[in-house]
Amino acid sequence: MVRRVSILGATGSIGQNTIDLIRRAPRDYDVVALTGAGNVAQLARDAIDLRAEVAVTGREDLLEDLRAALAGSGVAAAAGAAAICEAAARPVDWTMSAIVGAAGLAPGLAALRNGKTLALANKESLVCAGKLMMDTARTHGARILPVDSEHSAIFQALTGEDIAAVERIIITASGGAFRDWPLERLAQATPEQASHHPNWDMGQRITIDSASMFNKAMEVIETHEFFGTPHDRIEVLVHPQSMIHALVGFNDGALMAHVGPADMRHAIGFALHYPQRRHLPVERLDLAAIGQFEFRPPDERRWPALRLARETIAAGGLTGAVFNAAKETALDGFIAGRIGFTDMADIVAQTLEDKNASDGLIGATMTLDNVLRIDHLARNAAEAAMNKRAG
Repeated sequence: MVRRVSILGATGSIGQNTIDLIRRAPRDYDVVALTGAGNVAQLARDAIDLRAEVAVTGREDLLEDLRAALAGSGVAAAAGAAAICEAAARPVDWTMSAIVGAAGLAPGLAALRNGKTLALANKESLVCAGKLMMDTARTHGARILPVDSEHSAIFQALTGEDIAAVERIIITASGGAFRDWPLERLAQATPEQASHHPNWDMGQRITIDSASMFNKAMEVIETHEFFGTPHDRIEVLVHPQSMIHALVGFNDGALMAHVGPADMRHAIGFALHYPQRRHLPVERLDLAAIGQFEFRPPDERRWPALRLARETIAAGGLTGAVFNAAKETALDGFIAGRIGFTDMADIVAQTLEDKNASDGLIGATMTLDNVLRIDHLARNAAEAAMNKRAG
């Protein structure tokens, strides 16, 4: 049976890996919508090649460039946030949500209202509005399949298991670019140094988030939101090889581990083909050649983001939206050279403290409007904290 699919965030690494898998079985899929941001040339090439119905850029100023690139192809062109949500709402069987940042929340919700399957690679959706996402899926009879390698691993380890028998969930972290740096050097780390991951080939922002462990901190929050696991039962282990993606511990003392290569096509392919397993073009591990796996506890002096994630879960309400907005703003500041590497965690901590003490929104009903409002307020607070630090 041919499945209708859309890819939100098609020009990023997750989107491109999804397209790679679809191209390997083109008769199995009808591509409906592809969305992207500034790389309209890539977006147009993929839309034409996959015979998509519509291609949408989030950049309204690039609409004419996209139209020109699609001229004569029969693929419709659109631009802007509203157009992305309209594309996400088109009836399909399966949607990849791979838009980076809080911008992925509204399109993801629009896709869930179709009542089908959302493959969720946009961590921010669960961090900012986990309850809203899960409630929307239940209301419309939709399924959310995690695409983060860690959460896909947890999902697979739990297949056929009783969640009530789970004692703990362990997610692994590579440690990123600075896992072996002396602590005193971290304050001088540059964006260029933070942008080189030892194991994964990812975009700049997520690679820097890996170095600061904010990426893993968000995954701790995601684990809590998706699986309902209390934060004190979610553990993080530094695993430099990045081959054991997660482990689930049960009440009989057993640990179920998911082991696989550092290739995002595994998690993407699992979600794309679910509930079947199909051949994937990924490396087959030679365990004898690997020899051993290493583990070490994370040092929260090096990675304070992990502590902030647990505080965010404990605070509840809309605190996740504050955490994410402050993190994104601080990351922008680091990339722009306005603040140092270790300042990012300080900015997030200050913003969480400010927003938990004011505005009266943390405990408000979780609606899209409230999430977007607290997101805006938190970004302003983080900006003010950065300006104060720079001044």
